[in-house]
Amino acid sequence: MRRLSFLPLVACGLLLIALTACGAGQEAGPGKVGAKTAYKPKLDVKLDVEGRKATVTVNTDMAISPEHYGQARHDGEGHIHMYLDDGEKIAVKERTTAFPDLAPGKHTLKVSLHNNDHTPYDVTRTLEFEIE
Repeated sequence: MRRLSFLPLVACGLLLIALTACGAGQEAGPGKVGAKTAYKPKLDVKLDVEGRKATVTVNTDMAISPEHYGQARHDGEGHIHMYLDDGEKIAVKERTTAFPDLAPGKHTLKVSLHNNDHTPYDVTRTLEFEIE
């Protein structure tokens, strides 16, 4: 009869092990592997052209964090990627960037917001402008 008194205790122990192994009670959140960020920052881009120079000013509610560039993701902070005329990525860690001495003609600038770890927030603006 004594053997049966341990049966409920063993059953509870096995259940606890099973729940722990399956990750019960854990939710994906910011910074966790496989977690998708719920934060979506706002983005407004202002472009000023003066002669052959274009100055880009990015307004966003995302915190620009050069000190965390390339590090772990934190919702609400990151950096900017810019692509001028479908060229190479330009990683920007400030709100204002200047492109001096641009060639005359039409240009396209794509601006996108990214997490510290370079994953996109999927917030992008594309501007077209002309240098005379």
